[in-house]
Amino acid sequence: MPGYTLDEVRARTLKERDSWLTVYLADPVAVRLVRVVANRTSVTPNQLTVVALFLGLGAAVCFAFGYWQLLLLGAALYYVCFLVDCADGKLARLTGSESLFGAWMDYVSDRFRVLVCVVALMGGQYRETGHVAFVWLALAVVFLDMLRYLNALQVYKVRREMRSHLAAALERARATLSMLEPEGDATGSATGGGGRTMSDGGEQAVLRHGIGVLEQILRSQNEREARNQRTAGKQPDLTLPKVDLHQEFRTRFPWYQRFWSALNARRVRTHLVGGIEFQMAVFVVAPVAAVLVGPPVIGWITAFVGVLLLAFEIAIIYKLWLSTRDFFRVVDGIDGALRFSGPSDGAEEQGRDTGSDSDSQTTARQ
Repeated sequence: MPGYTLDEVRARTLKERDSWLTVYLADPVAVRLVRVVANRTSVTPNQLTVVALFLGLGAAVCFAFGYWQLLLLGAALYYVCFLVDCADGKLARLTGSESLFGAWMDYVSDRFRVLVCVVALMGGQYRETGHVAFVWLALAVVFLDMLRYLNALQVYKVRREMRSHLAAALERARATLSMLEPEGDATGSATGGGGRTMSDGGEQAVLRHGIGVLEQILRSQNEREARNQRTAGKQPDLTLPKVDLHQEFRTRFPWYQRFWSALNARRVRTHLVGGIEFQMAVFVVAPVAAVLVGPPVIGWITAFVGVLLLAFEIAIIYKLWLSTRDFFRVVDGIDGALRFSGPSDGAEEQGRDTGSDSDSQTTARQ
């Protein structure tokens, strides 16, 4: 059985950036738990996922009764559940046992745990107080959790599509440039002889510039994300060019880069209130506060963190919208260079294909 050191576990399992709550309140404990599990047991990541699920169900049972002692126990169980849920992905990365089925298990168990716990917590408080507001709170929590995951999946899908289109545009530009360059006649570029060649001040220069811009965009963030090629958890992923399409966002908000850099130095992502923070506030902080202050504080805490979560999701959507504007500007620029080059013979067929892509992009913008 391998003997992993703590430094090895950190280097191989910690994500380059994560939520501030995970970085400060979960990772220090989770990496030690993973080291013990990997070195001394044969427990698999999927088994840890099942353990986390049952801990979450245990918390739900405590929440359902609504007594203050059980509220405290439920909050403690949910926090332990969160630690184990962080550990399963780390164990998978450490042992190289990431799988699509494991990713599915992790996703489904998370959603099921949140659903059961929110129904139990708000239902228990409704039974204790009779306030119908707790029923509406349960619906609001389920809606926000669903919105967050649907939005994350769609944003990820759109960004991957943009990267793929940029890579395809780069290949089209390279192919067109290779058709324009002279193959053997050194004087062809100066005289215009030997086919459709011309000076570097013309078509070739335009295409070379466009290719250089695209290559720089497609290379951006590669070095920064080299250690974290998979997006999350245990799901293996294809390696696509990393594209920085936030030029317009940074222009409008020049302070953001300094803010991002300060958080990045501490491994903290800029999305300060996401699903993890939302769950911890509702299922750990709120029950404890209810014991100290009273049941109504659960509603206030849930409403407050829900508004913050929604605000950050809207910010992500706004940033994505600006990214799509940058994307169309870059793609239209390189397609314009291809049209300017006026490829002949076989290149014309490729230009027609490019035109159809442009039409679909125009339709997408509408």
